[in-house]
Amino acid sequence: MELHLESHRYVRCRPDWRAAVLAGLIAGAVYMVLELLTARFLLYQGAWGTVKMVAAIILGREALSADAFNWTIVLAAGTVHFGLSIILAALLALILSSFRLDSSLALASLVGIVFGVAVYLVDFYVLGRYLNWFDEARGWESLFAHALFGLVAADVYCNLERRRNDAAGQHPA
Repeated sequence: MELHLESHRYVRCRPDWRAAVLAGLIAGAVYMVLELLTARFLLYQGAWGTVKMVAAIILGREALSADAFNWTIVLAAGTVHFGLSIILAALLALILSSFRLDSSLALASLVGIVFGVAVYLVDFYVLGRYLNWFDEARGWESLFAHALFGLVAADVYCNLERRRNDAAGQHPA
């Protein structure tokens, strides 16, 4: 048995962008379902409040006052949510491939969870200063959902990532 130790220092490497986009879409869908179920069944709120908060990022505070269902708000929220999911998964893929943290699924999963927690902290404690309507969504439920997003994004990316030479263990070009 060959012992294969890889250094986890920075190496100029391009991630598999196709896998990163798909990982963002899948992790974003898992996150969205979890957030909407949490709002409905744990917090006993309607999902509409969460949708309005996300849409308000690009539509402004006016979106928060909408009482009735509105397709503009739904489309804006979906655009923001999945756009950010793809961007964040691409950033995670860049980190994983550049430091060869995708060499094992366990390591990539741990990095994904840490990444999700870091995104939560940035979202609710840095950007929350400017988007203060997210203050009410801050809590362990959102922290868990963000950590799960990172885990799913990392795992999906590692499973979909194309390798130039699987036998040699090289990373995508």
